[in-house]
Amino acid sequence: MNELQLLGPRAYGEPLGTAVLKAIAEDFQVDEVLDIPFSGDGEHLWIWVEKRGLNTEEAARRIAKAAGVPLRTVSYAGLKDRQALTRQWFSVQLPGKADPDLSAAENDTLKILKTTRHKRKLQRGAHSANGFTLRLTQFNGDREAIDERLQLIARQGIPNYFGAQRFGHDGGNVVDARAWAARKALPEQRNVRSRLLSTARSFLFNQVLAARVADGSWQRAQVGDLLAFTDSRSFFPAGEAECSDPRLAILDLHPTGPQWGAGDSPAAGVVHDLEQAIAAREADLRDWLINAGMSHERRILRLPIGGLTWHYPEPDILQLEFVLPAGCFATVLVRELVDLVPVGQTDSPCVF
Repeated sequence: MNELQLLGPRAYGEPLGTAVLKAIAEDFQVDEVLDIPFSGDGEHLWIWVEKRGLNTEEAARRIAKAAGVPLRTVSYAGLKDRQALTRQWFSVQLPGKADPDLSAAENDTLKILKTTRHKRKLQRGAHSANGFTLRLTQFNGDREAIDERLQLIARQGIPNYFGAQRFGHDGGNVVDARAWAARKALPEQRNVRSRLLSTARSFLFNQVLAARVADGSWQRAQVGDLLAFTDSRSFFPAGEAECSDPRLAILDLHPTGPQWGAGDSPAAGVVHDLEQAIAAREADLRDWLINAGMSHERRILRLPIGGLTWHYPEPDILQLEFVLPAGCFATVLVRELVDLVPVGQTDSPCVF
């Protein structure tokens, strides 16, 4: 499957150049934003970790081994890219135990920056946002046009697509999810089951968002829409009055799309009809999610880009700095600017 099938149309037109992303880990930096006041005591040791070229699960395994505890006692808020330089929190449950020596977990790919105690473990999804610093190298494009588009994005946001990496190489996760859905079965392995169910929900959401980008309604509320604030999982229906709420214009309030599961969609009118029609095109995936016990949730269609700044530290490097809510994809922003090419090439755009 190609990028257009997995995501959908761009909001602001064709790419304005080409660039390389992740030539080295430092080109893709992520800092987890966690707004939790630490108690300073308790049975949970919280660990601020910097990792390079290492995925989150492997980092958790190394921490567990160094601490001499089962892997199940190690928690983290979210998964971070392997091909990146990332800083994120982990917690380890240590009831009645002193802080362990974690130096065995450290090497060139993992560094422990600080530790503190807290009364509770780190929950999945506890982080409020992620801060990004991206360096687009081998940049070849029109700076003036890039600057204009970034200014527009800062004012209007971008479509909140799930990034192509959610779907695996060439969309392989979607292919696998469809195969399981056609058999009306679920993988026995918990991690595989979770990954494919998440893929199916993300794919259906992207299809709805793609339709609304195509007709221009992704940025505006319609009667029957369900609206949500940027950092909230709750939503409420839009009537005539809500469609002119001034908080929509300042990118605080947004229309939402479905993350499919059991229960009728609370959307109404043309919004409900569109969502139902798109789900019907993927009836096996829709029914598979419902039968798996997934609940119907909503995700904002429009993604505001917090604190967006950019500059050119060298003539062929575009550096972007911004903050995104948890669960959103930095590569979707890059997609609105340039085509990405493989490292060492300049004439073969790649899917990302």
